[in-house]
Amino acid sequence: MGAYLSPPAVVQGEHAVQTGEILAEVRSRQPQAPWLPRIDGIAASTGIRSRGWMLPLETAAAPGSGTGLRTPGAGPARAALARTGFTDHEVNRAIAALEAVPAPQTIQERTAPAWAAVQTYGEGAAREALRNAGLDPADVDCLITSHSTTPALPGLDLSLFNRLSLRGDVLLLPATQWACIAGTRSLALAAQLVAADPGRVVLVVISEALSTTYQPADDTLESLIVRLLFADTAVAVVVTGRPRPESVLRLDAAWHHTLPGTMDLHRLDTRDDGTHFVMDRRGPRAVQETVAAMWEWLRLRHQGDGHPWHPDLLLAHPGGTRVLEYMEQTMPADWPEGLLAYSRDSYTTGNRGGAAVLDILRRAHDAGQKSGSRTVLYAAAPGLTATAVEGEWL
Repeated sequence: MGAYLSPPAVVQGEHAVQTGEILAEVRSRQPQAPWLPRIDGIAASTGIRSRGWMLPLETAAAPGSGTGLRTPGAGPARAALARTGFTDHEVNRAIAALEAVPAPQTIQERTAPAWAAVQTYGEGAAREALRNAGLDPADVDCLITSHSTTPALPGLDLSLFNRLSLRGDVLLLPATQWACIAGTRSLALAAQLVAADPGRVVLVVISEALSTTYQPADDTLESLIVRLLFADTAVAVVVTGRPRPESVLRLDAAWHHTLPGTMDLHRLDTRDDGTHFVMDRRGPRAVQETVAAMWEWLRLRHQGDGHPWHPDLLLAHPGGTRVLEYMEQTMPADWPEGLLAYSRDSYTTGNRGGAAVLDILRRAHDAGQKSGSRTVLYAAAPGLTATAVEGEWL
């Protein structure tokens, strides 16, 4: 494959949101929730004390600009009450009470500021990644982008095209719906592009405002877990077909695996008040199936090496610590311990979705890696689909 990565850029959400702040907001809003007595234990089980968001918690939890009379409105409501025999005094009291009820944010109110932040953060990550590679925007031949939680048309690809003043002949490849798999799958695609043209420069940018799935009015246990898990991050990396002085990792192979009939396990659900992330308890088991398939791919890939093979690093985003534990339990017994250390470290400050793998890669880079260290990057996403890439540090 022969694709070369420069050091990735990572821009974390600037607003540090503490787990205690989220729990306080939940308690004040949903004091009768049946799961409320358990929320401290649930929060502790995530291992996350703080996460960075592009917008503050107050923005995500704020009511919308409308009231309980958004539909049908004060006029029709007043007429309907009058027709049923209510006195003018009673009608006025009822209308006043309804107008005092805050309405949840609309899709526009929730998404518009997040989309603006996604573009700004994406631009910052892109410029830093180009600096890391010793390149300028004019050197970019292809731009791959992903942003799953802020749907927009035109999307992040065209926004960055204009913000970075890219050349008019740049190939734009938006991959909005890749979600958690955006990091590994964009690297696999970039590797294919530079294999076809080794002189090509590919810029990958993933910018995710996962905090837009924070739905304060949703009283389900699944919604509580989502509110505790997600973080906002923009990442970027430059991929070239030939090694550069700044190159740090070479990719040699890619693998893809998709499970049929699993579209309903994890998904985004758009409702009147915005985007909800819906989880299914069967999800981790399905992800584990892709992990088992990846072990088999690695076994077959290296069975003819003539000597035992194992990765020196495993940079994985399978969606949660439960599957990380499964990976540790099912990897070959002779593999060394601690392969997932950087993956676990990333999770302590939140689930970054499609940005996670490059965040983990940056942590490994900053810690310093020996030349020749064998590395596997893996991620799974709603669908249920997975991609892994394998390579070595330079």
